[in-house]
Amino acid sequence: MPVTFRIAIVCLIAALLGLSAPLHAEPHAIRGAGSSAAKLVYQAWSEAFANGGGSAIDYAPVGSSKGLKAIQSREVDFGASDLAPSPEALARDGLVVIPTVVSGIAPIINLPEFKLPLRLDGPTLADIFMGRVTHWNDPAIRRLNPEGSLPAAPIRVVTRSDGSGTTYNFTDYLAKVSPDWRSRFGANTLIAWPGNVLPAKGSGGVVSAVTATPGAIGYVDFTYVLNGGLRTVALKNRAGQFVAPAIDSFRAALNASAWHSQGDFSQTLTDQPGSTSWPITMGTFVLLPKVMDETAGVATLRFFTWAFMHGDELANHANFVRLPDAVQAKAYRALAAITSHDGTPLAYASLGQ
Repeated sequence: MPVTFRIAIVCLIAALLGLSAPLHAEPHAIRGAGSSAAKLVYQAWSEAFANGGGSAIDYAPVGSSKGLKAIQSREVDFGASDLAPSPEALARDGLVVIPTVVSGIAPIINLPEFKLPLRLDGPTLADIFMGRVTHWNDPAIRRLNPEGSLPAAPIRVVTRSDGSGTTYNFTDYLAKVSPDWRSRFGANTLIAWPGNVLPAKGSGGVVSAVTATPGAIGYVDFTYVLNGGLRTVALKNRAGQFVAPAIDSFRAALNASAWHSQGDFSQTLTDQPGSTSWPITMGTFVLLPKVMDETAGVATLRFFTWAFMHGDELANHANFVRLPDAVQAKAYRALAAITSHDGTPLAYASLGQ
């Protein structure tokens, strides 16, 4: 979609929402809940927005599944999820879905005995989480790491115990690279993990369990890797290259996807082509009611419109990748279609304030 069309949409919504005008003396406090993976970007946006006179944002990183339940019951003004619900689910619940940024999931390990960068491929990673590869010196891991000496220590698998979009994207990747995983488990936000796993609540819980457990492996959003100085792995991608999780490799996967070429964000970003693409890249989303209370709705739309207009640099600093222009344009159109209870688009309703 042409950049000029995106700019026109942005300017229209911004003008209607009065973003260039002074905000209320006592802005409505916006409530959100959901994705723990996206917590840092929403925190960065909300702090900058509030410092500029906008509404305060009360965001609870309770996980994607709880965030979806919270917005379904209208306990919050927006839900946040690392998984976009189906069109049928959105219609049933009266919601719209809007992508916000792109990140990635990284396997993290606690393997002090092996000093070299650890290499894994998708099938071996799936076998580890299926309990088939149980020791670090298993032949499948040794073949990928011919240099150095892998310890005979048991592998302690740490998994999410709560419903999580991070788990969905992680298992979506495993289902694409392992027929056995696909037939036994598929992709889901909550998995009946096989074997003797260590369950942990939230990404923070996974980090704590892995760092406290020698021989452990888990999976978390990349921001936790950077902030915690965690050790991750090089993963063999669809092109047969070993790549590390990084902003550039997430961007490469995004640029190889239908998100970039078609503005279609209905597909996951896992296992994308390209020699530098990270295999477990993911998008994250917000869920908003199609019909909102005017005060809460205008405040929420102002926040997200501001974030799309001004939040790219903040997203980059929080180690997220901005959306392609074509996807952002669709997000603006979705925001513009949200109405008050009398059917008035909230962008227009704000003109009377």
